Formats: sequence, structure tokens, C-alpha cells
Amino acid sequence: MQILLILNDPPYGTERTYNGLRLALALAKSDPGITVTVFLMADAVVAAKSGQKTPDGYYNVGRMLKGVVAGKGQVLLCGTCMDARGLTDAEILSSARRSTMVEPATATASADKVLVF
Repeated sequence: MQILLILNDPPYGTERTYNGLRLALALAKSDPGITVTVFLMADAVVAAKSGQKTPDGYYNVGRMLKGVVAGKGQVLLCGTCMDARGLTDAEILSSARRSTMVEPATATASADKVLVF
């Protein structure tokens, strides 16, 4: 089963990105036959910024994104959204990559489920 999660909100300040990633991680762990793709759009692209330092006891979405990839998922970022926020390829996690709207369009067409946060 292929599942696409599209995240739009900033990584901190609201819990939508956090909750979307919690679900992505739970899905990846629940069944080895599930493939999870996370597409970060709008302010959510900042979730893939490397070097995040959160206080002890607080969630770190960068770590959560690495967990998605460790579970054989993939993390894609909207390149236009990155550019609008001045985020370069060198600043993002090595496990994530810049993308275009073609990839999530293709993933949407082939996904069994699409979830938007």
C-alpha cells in the first residue's frame, strides 16, 4: 500500500506537521508492505532544515523526518516553496530532497491513500 502525506504547516508553532509525522512513522512501523511518502509544501519545508536544536523534552521534526526515511519512506520538498523561503539544498537534511509538483502529482495518482495536514 502506498500512502502520501502532504504537510503544509510550519514545523513549530502548531502541531499539524508534528501530528502528520507521528502518523507517517506509525504507518511505516505498522506494516512492512506500506510505503510512506511525505511531501513538504509551504512553511512545512522548513521542517527539513538540518541542524535543528530543540530544548530537551520537545519534539524535533528533523529527527522524525529521518525516521520516515529509515522506515523506507521518502521525504520530498517543494522546490518553489524552498526558494520562496530562501532555503537551499545545502541546508536540508541529507535524507530529504528537493522536488517539483510532478512527483507529488504522480504519487497522488498512484497512492492508495492521500492525507493532507
